[in-house]
Amino acid sequence: IQEAPSSQSKSPEPGKVRDDAGRDSPNTAASTAKSSRRDSLSEKIVHHDLHALPNQPQHPSASTALPARGVTPPQVTDIVKKMLPDNTAAHTAAQGGGELFEKFQRQKLNREQGGVNNNGDSTKSTSSQQNGQESGGMKVPNQSESHQNGNGVPSQENEDPLQANEARPKFVAVTSIEDVQAVRCAEFHPNGKVYAVGSNSKTFRICEYPILENIRESHTTYQPHVLFKRTKHHKGSIYCMAWSPQGDLVATGSNDKTVKLMHYNEEQQQLEGSEVELTMHDGTVRDLCFIEDSTNKVSLLISGGAGDCKIYVTDCGSSTPFQAYSGHGGHVLSLFNWGGAMFVSGSQDKTVRFWDLRSRGCVNIVTPATVPGSRQGSPVAAVCVDPSGRLLVSGHEDSSCVLFDIRGNRPIQCFKPHASDIRSIRFSPSAYYLLTAGYDNKLVLTDLQGDLTMPLPSVVVAQHADKVISGRWHPTDFSFLSTSADKTATLWALPPI
Repeated sequence: IQEAPSSQSKSPEPGKVRDDAGRDSPNTAASTAKSSRRDSLSEKIVHHDLHALPNQPQHPSASTALPARGVTPPQVTDIVKKMLPDNTAAHTAAQGGGELFEKFQRQKLNREQGGVNNNGDSTKSTSSQQNGQESGGMKVPNQSESHQNGNGVPSQENEDPLQANEARPKFVAVTSIEDVQAVRCAEFHPNGKVYAVGSNSKTFRICEYPILENIRESHTTYQPHVLFKRTKHHKGSIYCMAWSPQGDLVATGSNDKTVKLMHYNEEQQQLEGSEVELTMHDGTVRDLCFIEDSTNKVSLLISGGAGDCKIYVTDCGSSTPFQAYSGHGGHVLSLFNWGGAMFVSGSQDKTVRFWDLRSRGCVNIVTPATVPGSRQGSPVAAVCVDPSGRLLVSGHEDSSCVLFDIRGNRPIQCFKPHASDIRSIRFSPSAYYLLTAGYDNKLVLTDLQGDLTMPLPSVVVAQHADKVISGRWHPTDFSFLSTSADKTATLWALPPI
């Protein structure tokens, strides 16, 4: 295994990325993260959005179109058109959003006239405010207008965790697996037809994703159809798992210090061939993610955890670890990749590190501040990056959630959607919403459509009898999986309206 040079002594300047020759990339200091709505992911970023952000260089390249996140069914678009005022219906319909929660957002949360803040109280929608500069009907405040916490980090004035309220969307528990021990991880296959579940009982399952068309609020939860089950899959608890982008590989990590790599037959919906056991870690494997190497047409597996706190890159074609990244001073708790070559890692050392496989090293280090008025941070238990690669979200053990502008290399906001540790963070398929899972037994949905420096509307959408360990969105549907210390893995969905 080739040891990548430690980045502690030669970390690049904040906001800059260096190429293989050690040169600074020219456009990495441009700020775009604070600009307007999350729904701009499916439309062009217009120049005046950037103009509203002070003290940041502007680049013509920022006007390039971003890829749309899926296609809106015509019937859903029609519903959204009817729900919104005439002046915004066409704008919203054009953005390809149209998720089922959109109707709940307009009806139950009254987003156009009065939303729900993180205390469950009615609050005026920031999108309807007319003071300051606006973009697409959304206010884009100057830095001087943002409510900041003394460290340059805008924070919600009242950080009490969200309380359940009558306006919350009624997600129902469709299916639920009952295990004999805590269920730590569950992941959807890329095609969305099946999902895998791993537990402390060492049991690995592949379950069928049900048809949701007939789900109603009165639905009775049932056990899912298990297509594959293996007991004693590891010698220890299954801590994490991941599917390859093509869906032909699935990997699991354990506190037995091993990673298991298996081939999956999509047609037969079964594992096939012999599994490969990787033993390069000397501590618990806490997280995994795949990156597709399109040049060499091979999947790369990124894995990290406890012990030496190194992050390993494995060539899945040869089942050979070929790169080890050092730098973290504490256990690696979370990994997330995007863009084909970039990934981030969150650690117990309170830092988030950005890595680029092309430069074979760390390209930036961030210590998200979670305490107002100071630079004090908290162990990073979960990390996630939006599809455009602009917005980092980190979840912390002190219940904080931090939004960070990647290109501008600056924090945007710190808020607390939970009353205890945040252990999982994921964007919805369109990146309009954020799903967080916490040790307060709750899963919380946060609306990211709006000025990201202002308080963000959040609602509790699901709850377990014990700590929630992970939450994962379905790749296309507005449904999600949750795993918990209450020994269950539950599929939640929003009934058709």
